[in-house]
This record gives sequence, structure tokens and C-alpha cells, in this order.
Amino acid sequence: MPFETTIDAFAAALAEPSASPPAETQGRLGAPDARRFSVYRNNVAVGLIGALEARYPAARRVVGDDAFRALARAFARARKPRSPVMIAYGDDFPEFLAGCDGVAPDLADVARLENAWVEAYHAADVDAAIVTDLASMGEDRLPGARIAFHPAARLLRFSTPAASIWAKAQGCAGPAEEIEDVAEDVLVTRPDADVRVRILPPLAYDFALKLKHGATLIEAADAMSDPGFDFGSHLVGLVESGAVASLIPGTPS
Repeated sequence: MPFETTIDAFAAALAEPSASPPAETQGRLGAPDARRFSVYRNNVAVGLIGALEARYPAARRVVGDDAFRALARAFARARKPRSPVMIAYGDDFPEFLAGCDGVAPDLADVARLENAWVEAYHAADVDAAIVTDLASMGEDRLPGARIAFHPAARLLRFSTPAASIWAKAQGCAGPAEEIEDVAEDVLVTRPDADVRVRILPPLAYDFALKLKHGATLIEAADAMSDPGFDFGSHLVGLVESGAVASLIPGTPS
């Protein structure tokens, strides 16, 4: 039997608890050993579940240990690692949770936020722009100016108060506050190698998304139809948060 076929059979048997060990896996007696294979199968499952517990600690606290492990075990059976680097395992766990019957939307959203946190932490190390860079841009360059986002910056729109739930799950000291059931927009950044999660004010997500998709500063500002939109404060907020890698001046008219 080709080696690739043997490996495929071995992996399939690992993922299915009721499956017999592949005929090609033989113990000391020259025959498949179901007991020893079960031990190996369990070790693999424990390792994958442990990787998910490490990547999604807040989601685990929100739903409880037993429920989380049941979901993680189901995920491990359905989704195999795509890389030998275990830190990369589970990036599609939020998508899996969103498709599970009986899983609350806020749990999937908290997992999305945690995954963005991990991605931001491991993103490329690039210097972030600072407010003085913005101040030094000439007025004649402003109309066509664009921004390049930092590799660690992540914009997320939730239908749930995911960031507030995530913050509460950190176990911060102090009296517990009631979380209002409202949608939240979130910016994840990594200024000074420290990942930060910020709940965005109204219109900030839409403004930042326009910029991320290539709009000029003026185009993004003009797209905000609310008369209360403050272009200056939103732009400075993006820069101060560490979300901007560089400011690209426009061509003088």
C-alpha cells in the first residue's frame, strides 16, 4: 500500500473513536493493537483540545470547561491540523462554533475576537505611525492622502457585546457590571508589542474600513453622512491606537 494511503488511513482512524486501528499498524505480536492505538488516539485528542484551550481561554471561561471541551473535541474530529506548528491550529474554530446548533452567537464572537488577538500578536513587526507624522503632512497633500494599516491591526464588527464579554472573562478585579446587549465594533492593535482591544465609537468602524479598502482620507470622511462625525478625532484615534503603519501623502494639486 502506498505510504500516503497508509497515512490517510492512520489519520482517519485517529479521528474516529469507534474505528479499528489500521491493519498496517502492528504491535509486538505482529497484529494491530486496539488498546495501544486507543491510547495514542486519546493523546492526540488531548493535545488538540489543549491547543484550543490555550488559544481561546475567554471562550472557555464563558461557556465552562466541560462544554468547551465537548465543542473542542467535536472540532478536533472535524478539522485536522493543517500545519505541524500547533500554535496555528484552531484559527477556524470561531467559524465552526458559528455553525454549531445550540451555540450562542456571543460565544462564536468572543472566539473571533480571541483569534484576532492571536493573529495580532504574531503579525509582522513593523513600526507604527505616530501623530507627529500626521501633523507634518502638508495641507496640500491631505486631499489625496491614504493610510497603510499596520499588519497587526484587525477590524471586527459583532452583532453581540463580544468585547465586553471578553473583557469580563479576563477576571479583572472589581464589582461585576451588567453587560448591555448591544452590537460592538472593535479594533485590535499591537502598539509597543502589547495587544490591545478597543471598542470603537459610532462610525469609527465604517470610517476605518473605507480607509482599509483604499479610500483617501477625504473620500472616507465624505462617506460618513452623519453631521456629528468628527474627522480629526477619528483619524487621530486610529493613529494613536497603533493601527496605522504609514501615511501616504497625496499629490499636490
